Amino acid sequence: MLHKQISVFIENKRGRLAGITKVLGDNGIDMSALCIADTADYGIMRVIADKPDLAEKVLKDAGYAVNITEVIAIYVEDRPGGLAWALSVLDEYEINIEYMYHLIQKSGRKAVVIIRVDNPAAAVDKLKQSPLQLVTRKDLAGTAEEGDG
Repeated sequence: MLHKQISVFIENKRGRLAGITKVLGDNGIDMSALCIADTADYGIMRVIADKPDLAEKVLKDAGYAVNITEVIAIYVEDRPGGLAWALSVLDEYEINIEYMYHLIQKSGRKAVVIIRVDNPAAAVDKLKQSPLQLVTRKDLAGTAEEGDG
């Protein structure tokens, strides 16, 4: 249950973010997760989209520097201490987090955390044996019921 994450490197200039989202929208690409990190000179926009290969192509064609990485997504109980418990499970299974961000599921019952780890495939194998629930591509696209898959 690996997810392709699109990372777009953008200059910190007015209109750049609008341009990227316009390219995606004009090509019928739906974003289900988004994170933006910045420095003084540039930003990194990380996106989970329904058509990651098309997103990569159209963004590159539009002149953006794009990279694809694999990430995992887990459900986290939306309650005080829910994230702390999930992170303790990841630690117990010796899964090192490089970075993470979250999105809010439409159901509102659980949060979804996107996690970049040093070995995504191995992390998925470990997490299948853990009490944490992995999020499927269908779940991220909003086409499945919570907990399906």
